[in-house]
Amino acid sequence: MITMKESRYFYVPQADQLTALPDDEAIHATRVLRLKSGDELFLMDGEGMFYRAEVTIASAKHCMYAIKETLPQQRMWNGRIHLAIAPTKDIGRMEWLVEKATEVGFDEISFLDCQFSERRHLRADRIEKIVVSAVKQSRKAWKPKVNALVPFREFIERPNAGMGFICHCYEEVDRKNFFTELNTLKTSRLDGLKDMEVTVLVGPEGDFSIDEVHRALDKGYQSVTLGTSRLRTETAGLSAVMMANLIMRCV
Repeated sequence: MITMKESRYFYVPQADQLTALPDDEAIHATRVLRLKSGDELFLMDGEGMFYRAEVTIASAKHCMYAIKETLPQQRMWNGRIHLAIAPTKDIGRMEWLVEKATEVGFDEISFLDCQFSERRHLRADRIEKIVVSAVKQSRKAWKPKVNALVPFREFIERPNAGMGFICHCYEEVDRKNFFTELNTLKTSRLDGLKDMEVTVLVGPEGDFSIDEVHRALDKGYQSVTLGTSRLRTETAGLSAVMMANLIMRCV
């Protein structure tokens, strides 16, 4: 029985300007996968390019390569999808969200310190590692940008060149369906959502405060719901990413 060897992918920013894997990727390549001179590997730069390469020198801590072929990738969705979310008290749930959202496909994640937040700190470097791992596992050509935790007020004061949405559960504030609103927006534009940035805000376990909702609305964000079910924070975040990805997906 002949078994096909699985392609090995490594995240290497500016791969075309380098000749060696980053230290952590090199250790994985040489100590775990035991790659040796002449073996094939694929590099992803996180900016839309894959490279087919060949190992030239492999040692205990170093892995040199030579690029054999440049493989430009096509984007799977139009525009940009930006999720801004309050991290959960259990950081494991937030790490799960980041991994799954990366596998689905989005462009950027920001973390919000809100009035009812139960977590006031977050290690962006650990989130970055989870994103990189998910990018490699799901073969994504673009790596999502990871931003540090910022106060809610600071975030919504920033200029928003695209469309902003805030998800919440306050029945006294008129809400529209997020998926329906995005779909309507797409059909109303001649280019679909090709150059549109969609930013969606998801609050903590206790939801945004009513003042935060009104403050976001004053800044131009639209009030939306993700459906009739009351969702956990990480489920809401993943649902928002999936809805945006489906609407903005290239056909």
